[in-house]
Amino acid sequence: MPPMDIAALGELIDVARGRKPAELCLRNVRIVNVCTGAIASGHLAVHGGLIAGWGDYRGRHEMDLHGAYVAPGFIDGHLHLESTLLSPAEFAKAVLPHGTTAVVLDPHEIANVLGLSGVLALIRASEGLPVDFFFMLPSCVPASPLDPAGAVLRGADLHTLRGHPRVLGLAEMMNFPGVLHADPDVLEKIVLFQDTIRDGHCPKLSGEDLNAYLSCGISSDHETTTLDEALEKLSKGMILMIREGSHSKDLAALLGAVTDTTWPRCLFVSDDRHPTDLLREGHMDCVVNRATALGMDPVRAITLASWTAAQAFGLRGRGAVAPGYAADFSVSPTVTPWKPTLVFKDGRCVVKDGALCRPEDFSREAILESLPSPMAVVRVDAEDLRVPARGRRVRVIGVREGSLLTDHLILPASIRHDAAVCDPERDLLKIVVFNRYDSGQDAGLPAVGFVRGFGLRKGALASTVAHDSHHLIAVGADDEAIAHAVRAVVAGRGGMSVASSQGVIAHMPLPVAGLMSLKPLEEVCRALEEVTEAARALGSSLKHPFMALSFLALPVIPALKMTSRGLVDVERFETVPLFV
Repeated sequence: MPPMDIAALGELIDVARGRKPAELCLRNVRIVNVCTGAIASGHLAVHGGLIAGWGDYRGRHEMDLHGAYVAPGFIDGHLHLESTLLSPAEFAKAVLPHGTTAVVLDPHEIANVLGLSGVLALIRASEGLPVDFFFMLPSCVPASPLDPAGAVLRGADLHTLRGHPRVLGLAEMMNFPGVLHADPDVLEKIVLFQDTIRDGHCPKLSGEDLNAYLSCGISSDHETTTLDEALEKLSKGMILMIREGSHSKDLAALLGAVTDTTWPRCLFVSDDRHPTDLLREGHMDCVVNRATALGMDPVRAITLASWTAAQAFGLRGRGAVAPGYAADFSVSPTVTPWKPTLVFKDGRCVVKDGALCRPEDFSREAILESLPSPMAVVRVDAEDLRVPARGRRVRVIGVREGSLLTDHLILPASIRHDAAVCDPERDLLKIVVFNRYDSGQDAGLPAVGFVRGFGLRKGALASTVAHDSHHLIAVGADDEAIAHAVRAVVAGRGGMSVASSQGVIAHMPLPVAGLMSLKPLEEVCRALEEVTEAARALGSSLKHPFMALSFLALPVIPALKMTSRGLVDVERFETVPLFV
């Protein structure tokens, strides 16, 4: 919010009392009042970047909106910016036309690659943009002791950023087993941030284990996927972050948890948002419109994308169109669907009819250009992907479309020449993870397993976007194709590649830590569409095959995942052998 001195405050008071004209008056508007759940009518006065009030006001500059609706700027309460593949500036360009004026980031993706320097780079690169970027500090780098990352962030490291004005607290505590077993490193972080907000991450946790997790002061969860789970967490005082992202979509399942009693402790988040979805569908406006299409009252839907997020994170003076609040809002001709035609930030019109009013406000890319992208993989040989047959049945990761959860399958292996091999006819593909930070781990050899659900009939995909450690991950129908795809990613020091057994078909560079591009949204989407279409041409039936691939390495979401050290049974929180 803009700073204010005594003179400016006195002037705002005079404007609010109707004694002086406002800098801006939006006449004949209908105001979505998230404080009452109703819609008010009047003339909206904006002065000094703040809302002066609504009523019978005049302004030095006036706009007649002829009954259009005004709603507070949307706030995404939990987002991993890196999932958009965009820099902060390009992300702001993408979401501002959709009415988003603030986001709360957990930068643990770049933190896992570059440590504290990556977090600091994002903080600096997001400074002064027309979207406010707040930060929760990554609590789990690496995400679990079962998979090494490019950095280790201890409590003392995170504590150095506690005083930053845009740092709000400790991000999602994914290592819930560490909490339950009172791991000293985990508890140190919780204690160091005990007077701040501490976000949670506890899929399927219930009963006494949930009680123990919450006793540490952890306040929220965005990994809830069923109604019963949501109701238990709400009953125990948790804030329910209802996730509607690109890969995991929980809104329909959790809508019933939002009642006249529980709504103040519910908010919408995206968690991970694919760039093509940002371009085609939007951001929080898309979630709001989806909620109203499912039957939620439109004012309540807008409230869960603004007011409740501001309340959850202590963002005073944000999240409502009310006197003294930041003049961050959007204007739509209808309340449902919400389709912004104007967006205001700090009282200035920043978007008109979908176009940015001041594109020059968005240049911050130089800060990210110098960041390194680690790549320690030096040997990529198809022979290293061979899996000697040590049994007749193997553990297989079962991919679920639209969910981060996977199935822990036990299937007959396809054996040929004393080796377990890919079997595309059964949708049985190899999944491979190379450690991209330490070429000495296992002599640089990859971990190899099997996966079902990608549908590839031939070829392979490879990427350095692999939550959360972001090693080099690949999936494929034959070893030669996997090797070609991996080599292309290694040569580019990161990115996404698609290959056949003859060579590379498509490649998308990701120069910022192997996670992000510096290109505009439209160019990123074109490059991503190229690799996605190449994957579909090889048989993949998934909407976002690279996003699905990225989550198969995440050993904190059940049930079976693949890390650089091998298969992890997440429910047992231990590595397990491939053969059964």
